[in-house]
This record gives sequence, structure tokens and C-alpha cells, in this order.
Amino acid sequence: DGEVHINELKNGNTEMFWNPTSEVRRQRLKRHIVLFEEQTDFESERLWQHVTSAINKGDQHKATQEKFVLEEEQRNAARERRETGTEWKPLLFQHDAGTNEWRYKYEDLRPWDPLNDIAQFEKDGILQTMERHLSTRMSNHKATCINNQITRHKRSAKDCRRRKTSDQPSNHSQNTESSCSTPESVQELSDDDGKYLGFESLCAQCGKEMNHLKEIHSAVLSLQKAQQDIHR
Repeated sequence: DGEVHINELKNGNTEMFWNPTSEVRRQRLKRHIVLFEEQTDFESERLWQHVTSAINKGDQHKATQEKFVLEEEQRNAARERRETGTEWKPLLFQHDAGTNEWRYKYEDLRPWDPLNDIAQFEKDGILQTMERHLSTRMSNHKATCINNQITRHKRSAKDCRRRKTSDQPSNHSQNTESSCSTPESVQELSDDDGKYLGFESLCAQCGKEMNHLKEIHSAVLSLQKAQQDIHR
């Protein structure tokens, strides 16, 4: 996020290579890191701490020495594994035989969902996404509501049939329609009006979460519009 210059040693000329503007700096992503004392021995910040320190002090010779020490330790460890026949098993990467490349095991390539995804973070080398799960909760709760109401209708119909068979037949009972009727077939849920067709209206929790989801969606659309206006 600072200026970078190219110095030509032959003629002493200096050329500007990179000069980030204030707008570029504002667009920089916020960096989230694990606390140093909570890092394992092989995490980059801890493993390369002496190299980093030398670079920050401008000591190129010291940085090169520290880098050599790390690489020599890695070569010795690889040599010992070969001698003992120990297989190296990576924790976070796996080899793709088709492309002959190493791929991250936990990569998540799905598009970012602003309505459900809150933040992405790393824990023990595994990238994870914090989600609201609002739509999932609503779907599960709607399914529960439907199943409960189906059960109530079936129980009502069963009670009606039981009363019909237990009553003694008579001319009056044969000519009079029963007060109970067979429940109509369950129709599909309409997402447009948020009601269960053929059933009672949405329960309080379903209605509340649906209104909440609509408010979030409206807020996101408003933010997107504001961003477009700012860019214009």
C-alpha cells in the first residue's frame, strides 16, 4: 500500500513502478489473522518471523541467512522421511493426478450470497463461511408447520370415520350429510403470498421470519443502488 520505485544502477535513474491512490487504499480488504501466540509452529507468520523481521529492518543478508536455515531444516526433514520410509501426509492439500497439481482440500468456489453469508474466516487452516441460515430455518419451519397441519387433518378425518361406523344406521342418518368431510388434497406452498393453500395461514414465527427476510432483501437492494450511484 505504499510507493514502489525501480532504481537503475547503471545510470542512477529512478522510475515510479507503483503508486497506490487513496481510492486503492480504501478498497483494500481488511486482514484477519490468528493471534501470534495461538499459531502453530508451521504457520507462516510464526515460521518466517525471523526472515520477516530482517526484511523490515532492511537487512538483506540476515534475511537470506534465516531463509537458508528454514530451507535446510525442510531438506533434512525430507531426507529423514526417505531414509525411514515415512509417508508425508498433507493436512490441507491433496494431489490432483489429472492436472498434477496440489489443491486446497477445503476450497469453496460458490458465489458469495449477501443475504446469507456474513463473513469468511480461517480456523486451523480451514477456510469457513459464517452464515445466517435464515432461509434454511424458514424452510425447515414451514415443513414442520405443513406436517403438523396434515397430521391434524388426518386425525380429524379418522375421528369422523370412527364416529360414522359406531353410529346405528337410520333413515335420518342415511339421508343427512355428515358434519365431517374428507380433507381436501394438500396443495403446494405458494411462495408469493407466503400461505399454505388448503391450510391455515402462516404461523407467527413463519410470518415474522418472512418479513425479516424481506426487510434484509430491501436493505441490500438499497445499498446496491447507493453503490451504483456513488460509482456514477
